[in-house]
Formats: sequence, C-alpha cells, structure tokens
Amino acid sequence: MWQSAETSLQGLPAFLAYFGVAMGLTLLYLLVYTRLTPQHEFTLIRLNNNAAATALGGSLLGFALPLHGAITNAIGLLDCVLWGLVALIIQVLTFLALRLVLKGLPERIARGEQAAANFVASSSIAVGLLNAASMTFY
Repeated sequence: MWQSAETSLQGLPAFLAYFGVAMGLTLLYLLVYTRLTPQHEFTLIRLNNNAAATALGGSLLGFALPLHGAITNAIGLLDCVLWGLVALIIQVLTFLALRLVLKGLPERIARGEQAAANFVASSSIAVGLLNAASMTFY
C-alpha cells in the first residue's frame, strides 16, 4: 500500500511545477487584461457589478481552456510557458476585437450592461475553446 502511494507521489514535483507555471501565467493574464481594459474590473466587482464579473470571468475561462491544452500537450515547462503566452495574446486580441465590434464596450460593462458582458464572456470562451483545440502540437 505504501509503495503504491510513494509511486503516485513521484509525480508531485512535476504537478507542482506545472501548477505553479499555470498559476503564474493566470496571474500574468489577469494583470495584463485588467491593465489593458479601461474599466477597473476588481473595483466594479467589489461594487457588485455583475457585468464586470461576467466579462472578466468569461475571459478568465477563455484563457484557462487553452492553458489546459498547453499543459496537456507540452513537452516540457518551457513549451507550456510559450503556448500559455500564445493563449494570453489570443485572449487579449479577442478583447481588442470585441471593442471594435461593440462600440463603448468598456463603458457598457462599467454601467452594468449584462448583454455586453455576456457577449464578451461567450466570445472569450468560444475563442478559448478554438485556441485549445488548435493546440495539438502534432
């Protein structure tokens, strides 16, 4: 029994490394995204702005999906970091494209317009799914 647990725990260093990289990339994504957007998401969320929470949450999921793909398919930590950065760039470009499609998008989210936030969240998740599916690396 103990030998089985010991064998299972041999993967713990790799788990911790990939999890640490994933958390670091996620924090970097949140930092870049919230600096890029003119609305102050965390302030708005503290003020109970559901639209800000929906838009940011959907964007975060849209980033996490391809990050999952990067972790699953990476041949090493550096490979994972590089593809995680690709996912970050794609999600940032998604928001910039959405700003072109929906005029006044940041202001609409700041005003609590749920329809705009739902569109941002849905678009971010859809792009994240496509991004993740494209990360086959083969």
